[in-house]
Amino acid sequence: MEAINGLQGPDTTAYTAVEGTEQDLCQTVFGNRRQIGEPLFCDININKTAVTEFILIAFSSLKQFQTLLFIFIFWAYIGCILGNCAILILVKNEFTLHTPMYFLISTFAFLEIIFVSVTVPKLLANLIETSRKISFRGCFAQLYAFNTLGVTECYLLAAMAFDRDLAINKPLHYTVIMNKSLCVKLAVAPWIIGIIIAFIPTIFTAQLEFCGPNEVNHFFCDLAPLQNLACSNPFISNIVTSTAAIFATVVPFVLILGFYVHIIKTVLKIKSLEGKQKAFSTCSSHLIVASLFYCTAIVVYVRPKGSQYDKFLALMYTAFTPLLNPFIYTLRNNDVKTALRKSRLLRILIKIRSDHKS
Repeated sequence: MEAINGLQGPDTTAYTAVEGTEQDLCQTVFGNRRQIGEPLFCDININKTAVTEFILIAFSSLKQFQTLLFIFIFWAYIGCILGNCAILILVKNEFTLHTPMYFLISTFAFLEIIFVSVTVPKLLANLIETSRKISFRGCFAQLYAFNTLGVTECYLLAAMAFDRDLAINKPLHYTVIMNKSLCVKLAVAPWIIGIIIAFIPTIFTAQLEFCGPNEVNHFFCDLAPLQNLACSNPFISNIVTSTAAIFATVVPFVLILGFYVHIIKTVLKIKSLEGKQKAFSTCSSHLIVASLFYCTAIVVYVRPKGSQYDKFLALMYTAFTPLLNPFIYTLRNNDVKTALRKSRLLRILIKIRSDHKS
């Protein structure tokens, strides 16, 4: 095995490869690269499963705030689950909400419950446990599930924008066009797109060689943090990830912008102020939710390499945005507020509360 010369450490001592296994050589070279910061990759053909587990660093640098973070994220998670479950129950039980718009909203609520449950429980466990390990297979399973659900959410938001555009621009034909069959297709299509788009960068990342460092600078397994740990050159994987991110976030975002430009043009033609307010009120909740999600998601995923701030941005759209969504859809939506006041569920909760006080 040929010696590898020219690697100078901090003490100007030349590192020379010694006889040994290829994996030892990879770890030696990669270790030196990490010390001196050189962009050197181990292109040696080694077993890709040399790393059997990863360590999620999460927010370990904020040691003094671990308990506070746990309490805050725990209640955000509980609030998200309860809020979205309330929307599901309300839409199911209230006949006035049996419309295409609320069918898509309930689908979105169901998606949010799964979306937060992929990452947040593991984060909560890491905040209170000393062990932050996750298996190699478990890491990539989480990676694929999270990205599938994320892409699905992007396209479901686009489908919801299409529904609002159709309702405002073709009000007389809306109920005919948005029949049960089309509603189901609009709800299912984002899942299919999410499964396909997320699969490609996941496969390219899984084929990278992981032979040394296993500390993931994130609170869950994501594409950029894992690619940064690879011994082999992740350039192709980075390009594939950025390309997939464009189709996953930018394309549906542009579609949403297009739908809302069309909506605004139509609303501006309405002469009465009351008519304009009514038209905008049906879109405002969706527009706020879409803006909150896309603003952080595009920043994180379109760039080929991640940064140390990605995990803080990711915390916004994995924990706090899903918490706000149920409140946005209820507090800013007159139909939901009216249905909530008439809801048997609300009357039962009020009765339980009054009985508890007495």
